[in-house]
Amino acid sequence: MLLYPVYALLFADAGLGTGQISSLFVIWSVVGFTLEIPSGALADAYSRRRLVAIAAVLRAIGFALWTFFPSYAAFAAGFVLWGASTAMTSGSVEALVYDELAAADATDRYVRTAGLAQTTALVAELAAMVLATPAFLLGGYPLVGLASILVSLAVVPVALSFPEASRVEETGGSYAKTLRAGLAEVRANRTVSRAVLLYAVVTGMGAIDEYLPILAREMGAATAFVPLLFVLPVAAMAVASALAERWAHLSAARLAAIVAVGGVLLAAGATAGHPAGMVAVALGFAALELFDILTEARIQDAIAGPARATVLSVAGFGQEIVALAVYAGFALGSAVLSVPVLLAMVGVPLVLSGGLTRRWLPAASSSS
Repeated sequence: MLLYPVYALLFADAGLGTGQISSLFVIWSVVGFTLEIPSGALADAYSRRRLVAIAAVLRAIGFALWTFFPSYAAFAAGFVLWGASTAMTSGSVEALVYDELAAADATDRYVRTAGLAQTTALVAELAAMVLATPAFLLGGYPLVGLASILVSLAVVPVALSFPEASRVEETGGSYAKTLRAGLAEVRANRTVSRAVLLYAVVTGMGAIDEYLPILAREMGAATAFVPLLFVLPVAAMAVASALAERWAHLSAARLAAIVAVGGVLLAAGATAGHPAGMVAVALGFAALELFDILTEARIQDAIAGPARATVLSVAGFGQEIVALAVYAGFALGSAVLSVPVLLAMVGVPLVLSGGLTRRWLPAASSSS
């Protein structure tokens, strides 16, 4: 999506301040966590691939509002649609892939598949960032927005082409029963509940990526070249996801150490006051990416019931709550602190999360 590296700048250039931009992120997060669990149960009771296709259409409509009607109201409406889209795909895609692998007796390939998929997505994002600069110079925000709309709509036929094996309807196929089954597993399965909470706390802080374009500009980059500087964290995350399979059996202590070091690098890079600081920031995001893939895979292995997407949506719900806290913190903190300082402060809870990771991260299954 060519809009990704510049939409925060689109908001700023439309006259919005950091507080208003943060309020948009709050709207996005509120919609996302409100719909997260209900949409997860819907994915378990309905066709997951069709749900993903519908979500892509909603996202395209939101981008169209931003592109052709740039105003606070249009930005807010776009985030409502994007929040709904995110909720509908969160957990649905992962559950679809895992169950398809389970049907083929190949769950041992999940980390590899998830890592490869994420790497592909990040490489595509890198390409979009490289193209965003010439596209912006050629046609400004309208051209960048139109390209993003078309890419979103292209997801529809791809999603509908996914295979989808029949699932054993242990919940009776009822939406309400599916929802209750997923919530019951999170409550009763202590390993799952702890891993879900851990995943939400750590990955939810990744919401700071929305402020990276603003950080890049405060580091001295011109608007047209912000996407090129933003390439660094995305490239680092792509490398981490590509190597995830090699680290599938990483111990909890080592993963905790990696995330803690990532928090330190994030703080140091954000306050460097020079574009070179984005290298350290990028390494911090690589640590979060590795944590994301490995922890989500271990949650998948630990799920025993039929409502897989619902359980993953509970994790996504917690993630959105943490993201909402991040956005609210930036909205309030921006009155007295700069974006670089606020970003650096996020490194503190990442360092402190090591204790939880050592105690609550499930061990990798032998099949993984």
